Amino acid sequence: MEVNQEARIKRDFFLFMLAGVFMGLYSGLYDPSFNNYLNDTFHISEVARGGLEFPREMPGFLVVFTTGLLIFLPDVRIALVAGLVLSLGLFGQGLLSPTFSWVVIWMITWSIGSHLYMPLESSIGVSLSKPAEVGKRLGQLGAVKTAASVLGFLLVWVGFRYLHMTYKLIFTLAGLSVLAACVCLLMMQPRKSTVKRQRFLFKRKYLLFYWLNVLFGARKQVFLTFGPWVLIKIFHQPATTFALLGIVGTIAGIAFRALLGKAIDKFGERTVITWESGMLVIVCLCYGFARDIGAGSLAIWLVFGSYIADQLLFACNMARATYLNKIVDSPDDMTPTLSMGVTIDHLVSMTVPFFGGLVWTKFGFQYVFLLAAAIALLNLLAALRINVHKVAAATVQSSTGA
Repeated sequence: MEVNQEARIKRDFFLFMLAGVFMGLYSGLYDPSFNNYLNDTFHISEVARGGLEFPREMPGFLVVFTTGLLIFLPDVRIALVAGLVLSLGLFGQGLLSPTFSWVVIWMITWSIGSHLYMPLESSIGVSLSKPAEVGKRLGQLGAVKTAASVLGFLLVWVGFRYLHMTYKLIFTLAGLSVLAACVCLLMMQPRKSTVKRQRFLFKRKYLLFYWLNVLFGARKQVFLTFGPWVLIKIFHQPATTFALLGIVGTIAGIAFRALLGKAIDKFGERTVITWESGMLVIVCLCYGFARDIGAGSLAIWLVFGSYIADQLLFACNMARATYLNKIVDSPDDMTPTLSMGVTIDHLVSMTVPFFGGLVWTKFGFQYVFLLAAAIALLNLLAALRINVHKVAAATVQSSTGA
């Protein structure tokens, strides 16, 4: 029986890795294209670009409720639903968007699926891992997904540079990739919970995890929105540049994610998130003041380096998931707590881009990244409060007393 269980877990882990391949391919197609699509097709301003993040990120804020509505399903089946909604949004953006209003509608549809899938990716990965190898397993999943996105970036670069590809075709291919991931998820055997799972979960014990998500949400949205916008508006870079940067960052990320997973297991989440925060301060200053630090080509290369470094540092979010895994009262707390974390992070990330756009317009883009550097310092202070051993000891003491 135990042998069959182990074989099933290995099979499901392989299928989940394969789903990660297709999700990575979709990401490599969609991520380097979306901002240029908005700029090239609709020529929107900085304030409009920042304001667009509110409806785009609203499903992330609501993810705890959408997850709650589907909590009667196992995690793998919720992920399947998320993938189907995500692919519908991609097909809509590619094939059914004659006006900007329709782009917004399909973008929201895509966002619902994307944000619903987000916490489940970590939760399912943790459930398929041995306790001592959670960081390693998440690192492997991240590395495979990152490797697959290289192909997507290459298709964007070759397609726009030599084959006269359209954004419509790129988004359609991305949608087909997500459907392929859905087939893999459908073939996985769902894990039945032995405990009745809660639709909504908020515990005082997880306050530091929630606070880390607030800071991650603010930091994430500054870079997702205004990092590419600096390259587009200040340095006038096309979609092919983002594809090349994606390729470089992705190839570097294959090794980086695998090493990061091992580093989390060996050094702990506190050390990893502290280093991430320090590096982010440097990235922010390079983004904001590259033209003051170096003239001409040196400035653009500093921004290129910042873009790639930030892309790599996003992987450090797995340290927040492994930290939560070490302090949860029950494995069944993982998905609802990760979902609550996504909701909390999006409460911030919905509003940050709009105000960032106003700051850019009134004071200059440099001040957007000065504020981001301040957020990175707050993240560093929060990381220093992580004490997994103390929490674990308190949990054991409480259990013994009970």
